[in-house]
Amino acid sequence: MEKLSTKEYQTVSYISGPLLFLEGAKDFSYAALVEIIMPDGSTRKGQVLEVSEKYAVIQVLEGTLGLDVASTKVRFLEDQVHLGVSKEMVGRIFNGRGEPIDGLPAPTPEKRLPIVGAAINPIARDKPSDFIQTGISAIDGFNTLVRGQKLPIFSGAGLPANEIAAMIMKYAKVRGEGEEFLIVFAAMGLTSREYAYFMKEFKESGALGRIVAFVNLADDPAVERLLTPRFALTVAEYFAFELDYHVLVILSDMTNYCEALREIGAAREEVPGRRGYPGYMYTDLATMYERTGRIKGKKGSITQIPILTMPDDDITHPIPDLTGYITEGQIVLSRELHRKGIFPPIDILMSLSRLMNLGIGEGKTTAYHREWKDQLYACYAKGRDMRRLVAIVGEDALSDIDKKYLRLADEFEHIMLNQGDKERSIEETLEIGWEIMGMLPKTELSKIKRKYLDEFYKEWIPKQAKEAY
Repeated sequence: MEKLSTKEYQTVSYISGPLLFLEGAKDFSYAALVEIIMPDGSTRKGQVLEVSEKYAVIQVLEGTLGLDVASTKVRFLEDQVHLGVSKEMVGRIFNGRGEPIDGLPAPTPEKRLPIVGAAINPIARDKPSDFIQTGISAIDGFNTLVRGQKLPIFSGAGLPANEIAAMIMKYAKVRGEGEEFLIVFAAMGLTSREYAYFMKEFKESGALGRIVAFVNLADDPAVERLLTPRFALTVAEYFAFELDYHVLVILSDMTNYCEALREIGAAREEVPGRRGYPGYMYTDLATMYERTGRIKGKKGSITQIPILTMPDDDITHPIPDLTGYITEGQIVLSRELHRKGIFPPIDILMSLSRLMNLGIGEGKTTAYHREWKDQLYACYAKGRDMRRLVAIVGEDALSDIDKKYLRLADEFEHIMLNQGDKERSIEETLEIGWEIMGMLPKTELSKIKRKYLDEFYKEWIPKQAKEAY
């Protein structure tokens, strides 16, 4: 009997978009890796998406352009897509198929792991409990990232999500001596300009030495976008759970991933779900997001920041909506703050980190962090309310204390949020917060214990007075 690994099929019936339909290949299994042999002898890789009595549906990873139905052959390679992993991958850049694109030879693999992976068993999960400092005040102070958390960034078209991702990759760190920290970056559908920007940032900052990057460009085949994040997460699992690293995975842009998923679904003639996306999109996203976390008995951890662009700034769109169900909060970028020239334009009132309380407090950030955050949050929210009121009745109708809240909202945005592309430690963020709270009398600061007010409160000194002083 002919072995499956040597058997060649020449029964391609038709091609639809990135998909190839092969008759009589019942021996193939779901997710198997195959080799497509073209008439000129060149080869392309493909992955089996579906096997039925009549057809095997294969997605061609390098596109179907130039394939000939009559003379194309298909050969089985392995039961599922694997990636060779090793410590040599640190500082390297790969394409969406896991092949190096930085001009260096492929790293020597220490292991070959299936890229499909599996969600972490809930019984084996350990509770996230440690602070990751991103260097961004709006995140560290108000929506703290915790090791093992899934915290997406919801952006809009034209907002600087990629710039914020670059900031996090440059400045993120775990606090503690001797902690191994690695960033795995998966880019899906990047334009050439965006790719050049990331490469420039990596090289100038020196961050490339602690990054493993998988890059799928906009002109690469869409089917590669379905593999890119899985390659990244496979590397993250190897470093976190076998080499004891703390790994931060950044996935950008998940909207491009979901668009590729919709394109493949349309080519397979699937019945569409909400807004044309496949009905199984929730499950598909969960298979990636739930590979994040900590495992009992393991020192390492995987923390994930998926970045997605909300079509028409609609937070109820299926992509952010389903992502919000699976993840533990969201960082929302504001178009209004962006118009004001504030960077990073993170709206702390729309953002949320559900695990924040597990990563802050004495021994992690500071004992008063929660009260400090609640007080500033309340003051800023009231200041924003005053803006709406001023639009109706005018500023002269406000009381003196209401005017102070109005000024506080402006200073909060221009001092706390508008940090530019500069790193801030959590101590610097806390100090700025105390400075801003000094704009209000102590009697207004009811959410902070008296002992902390006595120690840290100081009256606000306007910028002009500071310069004169």
